[in-house]
Amino acid sequence: MATHQLGPDTGTLKVKTYREGLAQKIGHDLVIEVERWEAQVELAPDNTLESIRLSADSGSLQVLEGNKGVKPLSDKDRRDIRSSIDEKVLRGKPITFESSSISTTGGAVSVKGDLTMADATRQATFELELGDDGRVQGTLAVTQSEWGIKPYRGLMGALKVRDEVEIVVDAKLPTA
Repeated sequence: MATHQLGPDTGTLKVKTYREGLAQKIGHDLVIEVERWEAQVELAPDNTLESIRLSADSGSLQVLEGNKGVKPLSDKDRRDIRSSIDEKVLRGKPITFESSSISTTGGAVSVKGDLTMADATRQATFELELGDDGRVQGTLAVTQSEWGIKPYRGLMGALKVRDEVEIVVDAKLPTA
């Protein structure tokens, strides 16, 4: 079995949020990058995925993009969003994932395991693609309220972050 280390030097881990509500036109769909994260990926001798463990520093989130808003995000907007996520959403707690089962069908890999955010642990299942070149890509849809996270609301509830966000990984396994 081969263990590979992944992190910001081998790929990206991003969170995508989407807005809703009556005042959604003034808000932004966000792309947020996790700057400090690490994952251990174990492969069997036939290169099938055996296990995944991931840990991410919730204080390292940086707003990369704010799309579809009336005006561009300012540096102050980015700082305020980061502060709100750190203090109110994730409360400075680390994010972890540990796989409990992995099944492979063709090029698609179904991963199930425990995802911990904001001190709550729940089962999560998502699909990964493992390319012949060692590229690992996938998206995990997370309903924040299932982890006890109250999605952001502004303007007396007229502007909301949709309860479901996406965690997107795109990394390449290091070659030996």
